[in-house]
Amino acid sequence: MQQLEDCIVGPDATIGDAMETIDKSKAKIALVVNEKGVFLGTATDGDLRRGLLAGAVLMDSVLPLVNRSPRTASSSHDNDELLNFMRAEQIRHVPIVDGSGRLVGLRTLTELVTAKRRPNWVLLMAGGEGQRLRPLTAEVPKPMLQVGTKPILETIITSLAKEGFYRFFLSVNYKANVIEEYFGNGRQFGVEISYLRETEPLGTGGAIGLLPEQPVDPILVMNGDILTNVNFSSVLDFHEEQEASATMCVREFQFQVPYGVVDIKDNRLHRFVEKPVHRSYVNAGIYVVSPHALSLVDGKTPFTMPELFESLMAQSENCSVYPVKEYWLDIGQHDDLARAQREFGDVFE
Repeated sequence: MQQLEDCIVGPDATIGDAMETIDKSKAKIALVVNEKGVFLGTATDGDLRRGLLAGAVLMDSVLPLVNRSPRTASSSHDNDELLNFMRAEQIRHVPIVDGSGRLVGLRTLTELVTAKRRPNWVLLMAGGEGQRLRPLTAEVPKPMLQVGTKPILETIITSLAKEGFYRFFLSVNYKANVIEEYFGNGRQFGVEISYLRETEPLGTGGAIGLLPEQPVDPILVMNGDILTNVNFSSVLDFHEEQEASATMCVREFQFQVPYGVVDIKDNRLHRFVEKPVHRSYVNAGIYVVSPHALSLVDGKTPFTMPELFESLMAQSENCSVYPVKEYWLDIGQHDDLARAQREFGDVFE
């Protein structure tokens, strides 16, 4: 049974508190209880991120986002009963409560099944030249630049492997031999690696068409120059919860206008805003694509991932977004690389 203290938050918790609890707990859920231990409800990663997309902020109370009527069970149920119940209800967590409504335990689907490996393929885009990082990329491709004690691409692969991902495809072009010689078939890293060789640049999404066959499960696609500690399993779970054809991870971007802004209406001064802060979501370079959506890419025509999403939306397909609040850094320029070197030890070691 999961350690309850790792999952519990009080009714006065903020969204940020709940997200931190979910991130640290193995169960990846927050259980809300009052001061008497009475169970009030659950909050999942997906619940909280949907709230953020709807306009909530991290300092808001978590209570409006809590599921007040989740499925529960009693301690009298054995493992087989709980496993069958979770499969029938298509849920991943079952809080255990006593006759007085107090929380006494938590069972998860993960701990009740033996399979630990994720069937989802991972496609990492590693074919770019990294021109903005010259001269460092004159001899090695950008994903092979060392940050901390290892290449960027190795940090990505080992992080994914820790979550149970094992089937990797690396899209390579520029200095492909450097990547292939370093990783080989992936066995030394505990994974399986195959290579998709671009004879000419196909864009961030074009290499999808080079996959040897259509996967059975949604595929995780990621740029090979990103350092992040996002929980990739949670991204896939969110994608499936949304019944999406494709999901794009997004990152909040803020910038402050360094001047007072004049708002004009009907040729008159309407209001004056001093140095306003603007917030927008930007593409984080991490995606989940369902198998049927991959048919839009032929492997011959250059194709970006945003173009894939635009094509899906033109066909009225469901495209969702997953807000990334964890550490995330796109290493595109020398300043980014210097920042990654400073922060790597605190985040990844």
